[in-house]
Amino acid sequence: MQRAVQMNNYANNLSAQWQPVQNNKPLEQLQATQSFDKILKDGAKVKFGDLLTNPTTKVNAQIYSNAANSIKPTSGITYDTKAKIQSLISRVSQKHGVDEKLVNAVVKQESGFNPAAKSKVGALGLMQLMPATAKGLGVTNPMDPEQNVEGGVKYLKSMLDKYNGNIILALAAYNAGPGAVDKYDGVPPYKETQNYVRSILSNYL
Repeated sequence: MQRAVQMNNYANNLSAQWQPVQNNKPLEQLQATQSFDKILKDGAKVKFGDLLTNPTTKVNAQIYSNAANSIKPTSGITYDTKAKIQSLISRVSQKHGVDEKLVNAVVKQESGFNPAAKSKVGALGLMQLMPATAKGLGVTNPMDPEQNVEGGVKYLKSMLDKYNGNIILALAAYNAGPGAVDKYDGVPPYKETQNYVRSILSNYL
């Protein structure tokens, strides 16, 4: 019940900030008639606002060439608890001006807060960086939680900037790549990507 109230409040805030819903029906009926599939389909057109904590700080979406200089070496901290990992996420998210709640939702979906996570396709660490992506971001050791989160948050930030703060498109690009999002002018028609976006938003909103 509390979750439903929070989501209703969130929806009301969105309506106040962007275009008002021209409908006199109660919010519950609107939610029942507007499926999430439609929201995904219209993702390229929906402006979710600048959901970054520091919207005045912009980074070039092409961040690869000089990213290595800002990756710090391992500090020696052992990230053996979820609390320590969330503290790391909080610090890195604030550094890059990204909502830490969103990063937490991405990490939960990608690795379940397991720093040693490895996927069958070769993605590594907390934010499941592919080796080539990690290398491009200047991450020398993707299994180092600090480097992994640093690189992952910077990449997520670049996707948010590329799509003007549209979280749905940024998440789709994080999963399927910006090329696929640009090709379909929205969330790609891949079941995995659509489920990925749904799952993260359910934990974030």
